[in-house]
Amino acid sequence: MNDRVLGATVQTQGGAHREIRWPLRHMVLAGAHWPSSDSATAGAPVVMIHGWLDNCLTFSRLAPMLTQLGDVYAIDMAGHGHSDHRPPGQSYLLVDYVADLAELLDTHFDGPVRLVGHSLGGIVAMIYTAAFPEKVECLTAIDSFGPVSRPASQVIPQLRSALLKRQDGSGLGPLYASIEDAARARAGGLSPLSNEAAHLLVPRNLRQEEDGYRWRSDPRLRHPSMIMLDEEQVMAVVASLTTRMLLLVAEGGILAKSDRLKARTGAVKALQVLTVPGSHHCHLDGEVTPVADSIRDFIQGGA
Repeated sequence: MNDRVLGATVQTQGGAHREIRWPLRHMVLAGAHWPSSDSATAGAPVVMIHGWLDNCLTFSRLAPMLTQLGDVYAIDMAGHGHSDHRPPGQSYLLVDYVADLAELLDTHFDGPVRLVGHSLGGIVAMIYTAAFPEKVECLTAIDSFGPVSRPASQVIPQLRSALLKRQDGSGLGPLYASIEDAARARAGGLSPLSNEAAHLLVPRNLRQEEDGYRWRSDPRLRHPSMIMLDEEQVMAVVASLTTRMLLLVAEGGILAKSDRLKARTGAVKALQVLTVPGSHHCHLDGEVTPVADSIRDFIQGGA
């Protein structure tokens, strides 16, 4: 690691971690660090990337279970958690997240890393790994396998919708009287969470105001994507992957019902696919041991 700024050790319901900040050229990314528990077995660092509207503490239960592999880091992506928001006039394009990851790893990490990504984080990690296989020792995707695609015929309707929303702008969002109220709202969201899991995730995504709490996440994260890949482009991405990879499919997650998963996984050269119990947030919600064991066995199996 180079030039990072370490903060205090923080105790949460998921355990203790060290706050960390990584200066990039145009922003600062925040995150968490769980130090290696065994220097004798430590290998390349594990770098974890969360999903859309989550934050680095989505890994607060999983990360401590992987520290025997080496140092474990989790990133707040731009606009999420404690990381900077993008400047006015910019959007949150998928490729910009990939660029952030590329700069982060080039600037602050020495040598290849082991990437673990959930949902959007898995998509970002896959695209980066396809482009820079020499930078990634191995890749794990949790309930995530490539971008959501749209037919080429939808390029202009998608762009129109996104530009209209961008012109309309975003409001302040709801005001919650308490963290409990915000956690309850998140628990019943698009990807439901238990009350316990929501309380692990939500506080980092909130800012306190005089009358309550609002989401800290950049409201622009909810804007439609301006440009999306079509399925042929997605297949070209996954077919480019040569790095050893593990895909964890949650029994109750979003991939279990995907009609494109078989074709996509069949295009990858060095892929192991395992099914684990749980929901889309199988790494955070419920019993996470099967996820941790699968990742640990996969990484150690390639050592």
